[in-house]
Amino acid sequence: MDADSSLQPRGTRKRRKMQRVTMMDVAKLAAVSPSTVSLYLRKPAAVSPAAGQEIARAISTLGYVPNLVAGGLAAASSKVVSIIVPSIRNAFFAETVSTLQSELATEGLQVLLGHSEYGEDQEEALVRTALSWAPAAVVLTGLSHSTETRKLLQASGVPVVEMWELGARPIDMAVGFSHPQVGASAARHLLSKNRRSLTFIGARMQEDHRAAKRASGFAETARAGEILSCEVINHPGAATVEAGSLLLNRALQQIPKLDGIACSNDLIALGALFECQRQGITVPDDIALVGFGDLDFSASCIPSLTTIRPSGDLIGKEVARLILSSIHGERPEGDARIIDTGHVLIERRST
Repeated sequence: MDADSSLQPRGTRKRRKMQRVTMMDVAKLAAVSPSTVSLYLRKPAAVSPAAGQEIARAISTLGYVPNLVAGGLAAASSKVVSIIVPSIRNAFFAETVSTLQSELATEGLQVLLGHSEYGEDQEEALVRTALSWAPAAVVLTGLSHSTETRKLLQASGVPVVEMWELGARPIDMAVGFSHPQVGASAARHLLSKNRRSLTFIGARMQEDHRAAKRASGFAETARAGEILSCEVINHPGAATVEAGSLLLNRALQQIPKLDGIACSNDLIALGALFECQRQGITVPDDIALVGFGDLDFSASCIPSLTTIRPSGDLIGKEVARLILSSIHGERPEGDARIIDTGHVLIERRST
C-alpha cells in the first residue's frame, strides 16, 4: 500500500484475530512432543542433537518466541507496550514517546522503551525480548527491519505499529509521513527563492534510512528544476551541531556558488548556521538554510530557522489510538491501518 492510500477514509473497523505461534506448533513441525520442546528451551544440551536441530529449525521457520509470562497468564498479554526508537538521544522522538505514554496511561498501559542505535540486529534483539514478555503491542520506528524481525512480529499475533514513516508493506499498522515528500518540499522551497546551487547535508545516512529518503526526494526534485548543481553530502557520524559545521565546510569546497542548503535535521542546520557566521557568510543573503524537525531552538536562533515540522505529537496520538482499538478487539483493517500525519514547512528568516 502506498502513502497516498492513507488519505482515504478510515472506514469501518472489523474484528481481526491473529494467532500467536505456540509451543504446540513448534512440536508439530519438529515431530517431537511439546515436553521435548520445553526441555530444549530450558536446557538445550538435555535434548538429543537430532531433535535439537529439528526444534531449532521449526522455531526459525515459525518465528516462535518463548512466552516468559508465568502460569495462567501464559496465553494473555501484559499491560506493557514496547516502543523501540533509533536513539534516546534524538530529540525528534521525545515528543512522540511522551504523547504515547500519556495516551496509553489512560488505559493502564505502561511503556517499555528501547533504542536500537539505528542497528537492525539490535532492533531484532529488542523485539525478541519484548515478545517474550507478551506485550500488549509493539511500536517500531520506520519501515526498515531485518527479515527475522518481520517474521517474528508477523508470527506473534501482537498488534504492531510502525511510526514516523509511510511506504509499502507495513507489518501490520503504520502512522507517519513520506520522507521523500519532505525532501521534495525543501527543494521546492529553495527553488522558489531562486536558489540554484543546492546541496542536502546529513549525518549517518548510511544507517538512518529515513534521512536518506529525504535526501533522495530533495535531489530528485531539485534536479528536475532549473539548477546549476545539486549534491548530497553525508557525514558518517552522529547528527550533531559539530557535524553540521563540518558538512558546511565540505559543501563550500565541493559546490561552486553554493546558495541553498537543506539539512537532515535542525541540529545539522544549526551547525551550518554557526559555521556561516564564523566565516562571514550571510544567511539568507548568501546561503539559504532549511532544517527538519522544528526543534525548540529553531524559532529563536538568529536568524530563525526555516524548517519542516513532522507533527510528532500527532503521530503519538494516532499510534495510541490504533493500539487501543486493537486491544479492545477492533483491530483496524484496510485503509484504516495506515495513517498519514503529513508535514508542514515553516518559513522563517533563514530562507
